[in-house]
Amino acid sequence: MTSERTWRKSSYSGSSTDSACVEVALSADALVRDSKNASGDVLAFSAPAWQSLLSWLD
Repeated sequence: MTSERTWRKSSYSGSSTDSACVEVALSADALVRDSKNASGDVLAFSAPAWQSLLSWLD
């Protein structure tokens, strides 16, 4: 499921490979993972929950 996704890091995370950040993959839902542990656990958000989170952060 997660290997088929296109993962994106924040532009604020820097270009260093050891940057501590999260990656997001968007499709019908939103998946979030730790960039340092790509094979680790993933948080899954429904599209409405993801939009709500983004609105709250804005």
